[in-house]
Amino acid sequence: MDEFHKIRRLPPYVFEQVNRLKAQARANGADIIDLGMGNPDLPTPRFIEEKLIETVGKPRTNRYSASKGIAGLRRAQAAYYDRRFGVKLNPDTQVVATLGSKEGFVNMAQAITAPGDVILTPNPSYPIHAFGFLMVGGVIRSIPCEPGPAFFEALERAVIHSIPKPLAVVLCYPSNPTAVTADLEFYKDCVAFAKKHGIFLLSDLAYSEIYFDDEPPPSILEVPGAFDVAVEFTSMSKSFSMPGWRIGFAVGNERLIAALARVKSYLDYGAYTPIQVAAAAALNAGDAAIAEIRETYKKRRDVMVDAFGKAGWDIPAPRASMFAWVPIPEKFRHLGSLEFSKLLVEKADIAVAPGIGFGEHGDDYVRIALVENEQRIRQAARNVRRFFDGADKILHNVIPMSARR
Repeated sequence: MDEFHKIRRLPPYVFEQVNRLKAQARANGADIIDLGMGNPDLPTPRFIEEKLIETVGKPRTNRYSASKGIAGLRRAQAAYYDRRFGVKLNPDTQVVATLGSKEGFVNMAQAITAPGDVILTPNPSYPIHAFGFLMVGGVIRSIPCEPGPAFFEALERAVIHSIPKPLAVVLCYPSNPTAVTADLEFYKDCVAFAKKHGIFLLSDLAYSEIYFDDEPPPSILEVPGAFDVAVEFTSMSKSFSMPGWRIGFAVGNERLIAALARVKSYLDYGAYTPIQVAAAAALNAGDAAIAEIRETYKKRRDVMVDAFGKAGWDIPAPRASMFAWVPIPEKFRHLGSLEFSKLLVEKADIAVAPGIGFGEHGDDYVRIALVENEQRIRQAARNVRRFFDGADKILHNVIPMSARR
C-alpha cells in the first residue's frame, strides 16, 4: 500500500533504531544509561507544582482555555523578556503561548509556508527545523550551523540561486545538537541580511537559560530593528524542568505572531488553564530555580568531560545547552554514527543520539545529553572504558551500514 504524501516526505526516524535496541536490552535485564533524548530528569520546582494544585481546585479552571495563552501568562513572558534581555514586548500582539516550542515552530511553518517556499536551515540541526517545513510543502536548503563567514556566504549563495527567493532562515543558538553559541554581533549581521533581502528570521532559543561560563545567550530581539523580521521561540521545558507540561512561547514580529495565533485558533484551545497559571508563577518568581537547575547541569557537564576523558574519549566541553556534541573516536568513525550508537547500547549499556539524525553533516558525531546524575555519568564512563579496552576483539564482526546490501 502506498504511503500517504506527507509521510513519504519524512525519512525513517533514525533514533527509533537506537530506541528499539535500548528497549530490547532493558527487557533482557540490562541497565541502560540513557544519555540519548534531551528529556530533563530533574523535578519541577515545588512552588510551580503547588500553584498548579492550588489552581486546579478553583471553579471554572476546567473549561476551555485561550488558544494564544491566558493574559496573565503572556504578561509574565513579556516581563521575563524585559528582565532577562531588556526587550519590551506587547503581550497582546507580540506574544503567543504554545504547547511547547516544537508545536509553536511547526504551526508557524504551517502558517507562513506556501508549497515550494525555500527555507534555510542549519545542518546539523534539531529535526523539526527542517521537517516542520517539509511537512507543509516547503523546500529545504542547508546552511552551516556554526556562526561565521561561511554561514553568511551560504546565505548569499542561497539568495542568488534559489527560486523562489528564500522565505525564512532558521537560527538555533545555543544549538541543538552542537551546543555552539552565538553573540549579539552575529545576530546584528543576521538582522541586517534579513532586512536587505526581505527574509524572515525564526530563532529557536529553547536553551537560553542553560549556560555555563557566565555568558548568558542573547535574544535576537535585542538587536535594533529585529522586530521587523524576527520571531523567537522559547520553552519552559529545560529552564524549569517542565518538559511534560508542554509550555513554550513565540514572540516578536506582529505579522508572524498574528499568523501563528490564527492557525492555532483553528487547532487548539491552549494548554489546561491551571498549567498556564503555574507557568506564569514560574516566570514571575523562578529566577532562583533557574539558577539551581543551571548549576546542576554545569556540574554534570564537568563530571562528563572529566570522566569520559579519563576513559579515553575526549568530550569538548559545551558552553551551553544540556548536550555535548562529541566526535566519534577515530577507531570507530568508519562505522558512522548510527552503527556506533548501536554498539554503545549493545557493548557499553549506554544510549546516545546518533548525529546522522540531525542531518548528514552530523554523521561523525553523537549527541550526549546531561540527563543522568553524576554517579550514573561516571558509571557510563566506566562502561565506555571497558568497551574501548575490548573493542579490537569485536570490531572485526561489525560491518558498516554503507557496505550492506
